[in-house]
Amino acid sequence: MSLDVVSRGGRAVATAAAGAGRLRPAAPALQSKLERLGIRSDADAVLHLPLRYEDETKLTAIADAPVDRGVLIEGTVRRAEIRYRPRPQLLVELEDDTGAAWLRFFTFYPSQRDALQPGRRVRAFGELRGGLFGTEMVHPRFRVLRGEEPLPDALTPVYPTIAGLGQPALRSHILQALNRIDLTDTLPPAWLRKLGLCDLATALHTLHRPPPDAVLSQLADRTHPAWRRVKFDELLAQQLSMRSHYRARLARRSPLLEAAPRSDPSPLTARLIAALPFALTRAQRRVWMEIQRDLAQGHPMNRLLQGDVGSGKTIVAALAALRAVEAGCQAVVMAPTEILAAQHYRKFREWLAPLGVEVAWVAGGQKRRERRAAIEQLQANGAAVAVGTHALIEEEVPFDRLGLAIVDEQHRFGVRQRLALRKKDRTGALTPHLLMMSATPIPRTLAMSYYADLDVSVIDELPPGRTPVRTKLVADRRRAEVVARIREACAAGGQVYWVCPLIEESESVDVQAATAAHAALTGELPELNVALLHGRLPAKEKSAVIERFLGGEIHVLVATTVIEVGVDVPRASLMVIEHTERFGLAQVHQLRGRVGRGHAASSCILMYQTPLSDMARARLKILFENADGFRIAQEDLNLRGPGEFLGVRQSGVPLLRYADLALDTDLLDAARKAADRLLERDPAQARAHIERWAPEAAALMAA
Repeated sequence: MSLDVVSRGGRAVATAAAGAGRLRPAAPALQSKLERLGIRSDADAVLHLPLRYEDETKLTAIADAPVDRGVLIEGTVRRAEIRYRPRPQLLVELEDDTGAAWLRFFTFYPSQRDALQPGRRVRAFGELRGGLFGTEMVHPRFRVLRGEEPLPDALTPVYPTIAGLGQPALRSHILQALNRIDLTDTLPPAWLRKLGLCDLATALHTLHRPPPDAVLSQLADRTHPAWRRVKFDELLAQQLSMRSHYRARLARRSPLLEAAPRSDPSPLTARLIAALPFALTRAQRRVWMEIQRDLAQGHPMNRLLQGDVGSGKTIVAALAALRAVEAGCQAVVMAPTEILAAQHYRKFREWLAPLGVEVAWVAGGQKRRERRAAIEQLQANGAAVAVGTHALIEEEVPFDRLGLAIVDEQHRFGVRQRLALRKKDRTGALTPHLLMMSATPIPRTLAMSYYADLDVSVIDELPPGRTPVRTKLVADRRRAEVVARIREACAAGGQVYWVCPLIEESESVDVQAATAAHAALTGELPELNVALLHGRLPAKEKSAVIERFLGGEIHVLVATTVIEVGVDVPRASLMVIEHTERFGLAQVHQLRGRVGRGHAASSCILMYQTPLSDMARARLKILFENADGFRIAQEDLNLRGPGEFLGVRQSGVPLLRYADLALDTDLLDAARKAADRLLERDPAQARAHIERWAPEAAALMAA
């Protein structure tokens, strides 16, 4: 019997497997706590895996117990007293044949005081360390022995839990579920042998009740064979979901966007390419050919177009939109912010209007009269292309023949928002093509995992003439030098961004930081026009600030990360980022891409607050030494996990609970190959595997 443990840390996420029996009825209060952990079925319970383990299978003599390592000791209470230094604390001296140790409780209940009376036989688990009165355990878990009690025959699991749900009750529920549930394997034994994996039942029994000889370090770092089987199954379920979605998409019908008839000597796309003041790069031409091939197929395209900041994705998107127009369809372009959407609107109108293609603007900040006019444009088929924000997916915005949906900065939208845009065609007979774009390069392992249902195109070169951006690291104590550098840049005809940090996940705090910086710089640079831009400004004010900055009227733009994407000002030659250590690497790289878009030499000053931690120093070193967005993105993935790339609103596709994309690439490769084989050879087993591990994801992928 193990000692009572309550874990207050960790994150619990679980899924309900279809067909799995619900847990046997429990008291309503207990059932409510279990459900708050996501435990609603036996499948949820057995997949609620331990955070760590503690070894209560052997006793350690007090004199031999190592310091600062969890050990189980047993002895007799020699004395117990309450001392007041400066507040009440319970001190209990525990003695065995080799020596004595103190048990110290800074907070305690009367029941604990009454239980730990002199003469009682007690087992205690905790870390021994030197204390004021000698060797002591602070707040150990303990059990008063009633006669001879055998030691546990397995390591003690410590689970993620919540206040009020103790480890003994949680362990009991999980072990009951483990004994009841059907853990018939979804993979053929021959596959398991080839992959070097144990069967699932063995893996889960081992993780919930590890034998005493299990290697704790392998359990802790999740390299134990049992953990590898669980990780593989999770990755396989994800791959099966994605590949199933991919196959279902191939069975749907989509508008066939064939090339314009040969009798037309000037198709729109060819005319646009000929009219551009620049030549497409080889990479742009390559991805354009890939997209053209997709658009000419009868099933809907699902393509991710990724490329570093300034690589020229927007013109490729405009060509794709024109191909839809040539086929008699409408195209829609959706961006996550009004600033980015407005920039796309300006670009599309500049490129498409000379070709006779009308572009409509739809955004949340529009007046009712403007919105009605845009809707009338779309309804009358006057506007073949619509550009805007998430307002495009509102019910009142109509499309009669939507052939192509383009989503920029796709990771900032949830899966359901992207699906809603794709379902905007009022006829419902066809599924539009979908082109998603991202200026944050997706690391290979993330693309293999979360984007397994997509075809990926990469623009891996920058257009000629892009000025390299020099990156400088400057401590915040040298702020006066930075302000002087701003004055020099503006005197030379340049413009400057000053980006304020996101101190915490609070837009109001972010705005306060920007407001304070704006006030300080206005006082320090009285000869310059310093303006403020943040997300809480009304849409009309934001647009006015951007227009004034574009026109050169504003010298210094103090902003939050609202300018991360969508602001293209060729004269901007200097960017200052405050407290860079608080940003993600990929985000800083995105911000840095706002300068160097003209012919002037450009710089980005990364200001940081001292002292820096070793981790912060390493992150800044990566930014200083690298201009390759893919390398930076991979480092960001390693440091911060996939949530930064998928977006916080990606609630429809759960993040991995057990597998680590940075460490488990071999399992991911094996899961990808196994997914296709299982779908081909045994679709029923594939469905069973998805239902066991990721039923919600499976349902979404089928949408």
